[in-house]
Parts: sequence; structure tokens; C-alpha cells
Amino acid sequence: MPVITVTQINKYIGSVLKSDRNLQGIMVKGEISNFTLHWKSGHMYFTLKDRESAIKCVMFASAASRLKFAPEDGMAVICSGSISVYERDGAYQLYVNDILPEGAGAANVALEQLKKKLAKEGIFDTAHKRPMPSFPRKIGVVTSLSGAAVRDVINVLTRRYPLCEVYAVDALVQGEGAPDSVCRGILKAEAAGCDIVIVGRGGGSSEDLSAFNTEKVAYAVYNCKVPVISAVGHETDISVTDLAADLRAPTPSAAAELAAPDISSLYEKIGILEHRMQRSALAVLDKSADRFIAMNSRLTAQSPENRLKLSGERLNSLEKRIDSAISHYMERLGSQLAANIGRLESLSPLKVLSRGYSLVYRDEKLLNTSEGLSVGETVDIRFGNGSAKAEITFVRNEVENNG
Repeated sequence: MPVITVTQINKYIGSVLKSDRNLQGIMVKGEISNFTLHWKSGHMYFTLKDRESAIKCVMFASAASRLKFAPEDGMAVICSGSISVYERDGAYQLYVNDILPEGAGAANVALEQLKKKLAKEGIFDTAHKRPMPSFPRKIGVVTSLSGAAVRDVINVLTRRYPLCEVYAVDALVQGEGAPDSVCRGILKAEAAGCDIVIVGRGGGSSEDLSAFNTEKVAYAVYNCKVPVISAVGHETDISVTDLAADLRAPTPSAAAELAAPDISSLYEKIGILEHRMQRSALAVLDKSADRFIAMNSRLTAQSPENRLKLSGERLNSLEKRIDSAISHYMERLGSQLAANIGRLESLSPLKVLSRGYSLVYRDEKLLNTSEGLSVGETVDIRFGNGSAKAEITFVRNEVENNG
């Protein structure tokens, strides 16, 4: 038996495996583990296993670039490819041409993976959601101008809020170039000075709506400097654009209603505000009038003229009180004087004289005794009514009997 080399035996085994039709173009089901993506070459290396066995797998970059999702450890998949030998290591492995997620479609898996990625990066965070301006002056609409979506938006805004300008930007909404076209449309609407941007289209299949489930559009919506309303026409599924936008509407018409207020309700609010303003103005005027009256009263009370008037009135009152007090005082003094006069008159010598008595004076000195008088001496006599001079012709001295 001839001696062969390791390389020869590996090549032989490889040729045997390649010639076996049962090992070519096969589909193998299992769970991915030990997944590795070679960043430089783009090749994928992983192990496909079930409960009892495992097989090594490789997927070259040319095939890997066509995948719509990113394989992960623990993912149940169906791999299509062929069994061959890696001659350097003498190990057989499955050379994978395509991978299909088991159960869900590849597109759904890719979409869920994209949502998880963007959520992790904060694109969907509610903290980044911006409120809609109350009274937008310019509303941008990024959609196909040949579709019904733009007409629906214009009709609604014309009816509800004719005060704003509608800035329509034509964009592809399906097909290979749709994501880039939508992104350019958002930038154009933003540069045009729009206050709000509506992005979307009418209804369609999941394939038709795929442009709004791309990372490019999600980042364009997230990075837009003005609020964005997603108006992708579908009710059941939530698109990536819906999650990234500041507000989601089920249809373009609904987006127009969310973007602008109803002018009829504004007129109603204006009427209410006018009524409230009138009431407030009247209340302010009434209050101001009351304050004016009160301040005028205070000013009048503090004015020099009023103070002079009050002082004059007080002076008149004081004068009357003084006059009254003086009158009372004089009356009291008159009464006291009359009483004193009465008492003095009752004690006056003249009163005694009026009863028949007289007073004798010598040299203006009242005499109360006859002692010292001499016969022939002249004295003055005072009567109750009148007076006279008399000459002493007789003197009799009587000694007072004290015993």
C-alpha cells in the first residue's frame, strides 16, 4: 500500500464529500453558538448545534452581505449550503450560502434587531420627544407628490387651519432609493424653515413600507431640528419611523389634524377670552374707580383748603365754648359778688344807721366813747341819710360795769 501525505488524504476526503450529492445544497437546522464576525474580512464563523451534536460553519463575506439580519448566539436557524473539508485542519464544516430564521421571516427578525439596536442607542427615548408648536406657520410634508397622502394633508390643513403654509417635498416612498430620498426630503423641509415636518405615505404592504423601517430614516427623523410626525399609513404594525418620530399618526390626514389646531375652535377660544377680558377689564375699572374715590376722599381730607375749613370749624367751636365758659364764669362771679355784697351790706354801718343810729367822728376818727370829749368841742355826725356838725355842750362818762 502506498504512503500518502496528510494533504493528499484531506484533499481526497474533500473530493469525496464534494462528489456526494447528499452533502451538497443541503439545509441544516440548529442553534447558533460561538458566533464570530471577522471585522476585516467580513466572514462569519459559528457552530450549529442541536441537543446531541454540533458542526462548525463558515459563511463568506459575499454571502453574508446579502443577509437581512444579523445572526446571534442562541438563534434557531436553517442554514443552506454544502459540506466540505477545510484541508489545512482536516476538519469538515458546513459552508453556508444563506441563513433563514426558524419560524419568523428574515425581514421580521432584521426589523426587530434594528428596533433593539436603535432603542439601545436612545433613538426611541420619550425624553427626546418634542411638543408640537401650538400655531405653526409652515408645515413640511415629505412624501410622494403623485400619491394621495399629500392631497389629504393639504385638504385637511386648508379646512382646519388655512393660516399656515404647506411646504411639500417630493420623495420616493418605496423602492431601493426610497430611504435616501426620504432623508433628503427631511433635510430640505428643515432647511426651508418648517415648524413641523410630516413624513410618510398612504397604506401599503410591508414591503412597500420598508423604507420607513430603515436605520437611515430613523436617524434622519431623530436628528431633525424641528418636531416630526410619522404618518406611515398602517394601523397594526409600528414602524421604526413611528418610534423615532416625536408623534405618530395612523394616516397622513390624522397627521395633519395633529399638526395644526382647528380654526373654529380657535375662534371659540378667542370669544371666550374676549368675554373674560371684558369681565376682567370691567373688574379692574370698578376696582380702580373705588380706589380713585377712596384716594380722592383721602386727598380731599388732607387738602389745605379742607384742613383750613376744619380748623375754622374747630376755631368757631372753641370760640363758642370759650364764650359760653366766660358767660357761665361771669354769671357765677356775678352771683358770688351779689352774695358778697348782700353779706357786706348786712354788716355795713350804713345799714345800722338806716335803722336810726348815727356815727360821731372827731377829726375823722370814729368815736365809740365819750371819754376825751370836752364841752364846746365840735364833732361830725353821720346819719343814715346825710351828716352834720355839732358842738358838745355836755359830757357824761359812764363807767362800763363789768361786774
